[in-house]
Amino acid sequence: MTDITAKDIQALRQETGTGMMDAKKALVEAGGDMERAAEILREKGIAAAAKRTDRAQTEGTIGSYLHHQAGRPVIGVLVELASETDFVAKSDEFQGIANDIAMHVAAASPQWVTRDDVPAEDLDKEKDLIAAQARNEGKPDHIVDKIVEGRLNSFYKDNVLLDQVFVRSEAFEGTVGDMVQQLAVKMGENISVKRFSRIQVGAGS
Repeated sequence: MTDITAKDIQALRQETGTGMMDAKKALVEAGGDMERAAEILREKGIAAAAKRTDRAQTEGTIGSYLHHQAGRPVIGVLVELASETDFVAKSDEFQGIANDIAMHVAAASPQWVTRDDVPAEDLDKEKDLIAAQARNEGKPDHIVDKIVEGRLNSFYKDNVLLDQVFVRSEAFEGTVGDMVQQLAVKMGENISVKRFSRIQVGAGS
């Protein structure tokens, strides 16, 4: 079996604009052949959907979730899921995904929507922290940068919404980003999470 590395997956994602799980599946199917994997994604319409990201999103919906359980903090979440047309925005599936993402935000508590949203100051602090930890573990300087890069992925998975694995694996296996992209492929439109707001009773006191 061909070994598929994180670097291969990232390269294919950059070329096609697709999600992590889609890129990995395509590479596995293509036996590690990058060109064939890109063709597979185009054949399935996934890469085509990713290329639609420059089209205007003037419609959408607000997904919501309220967690109110005895003995647990009360949490409320609003999520803006954007689309190109009102027809798609009003569909039951679109509305359901928006609410599912709101539920995920309540459970996983991400800080940002995308990696690009992470402030440079926060990212630099995290890199410095990881580098310091690696050196304290006795790792040689020449591999510290690689360790920082690898552990940053864990940071993104913990804090960036689209990088987080969806909390209900029985409903969807993959990241929230993969779920949004799959919906975009199915609907044939540019769909994205614009923003979210998470409020927890007592968290600000």
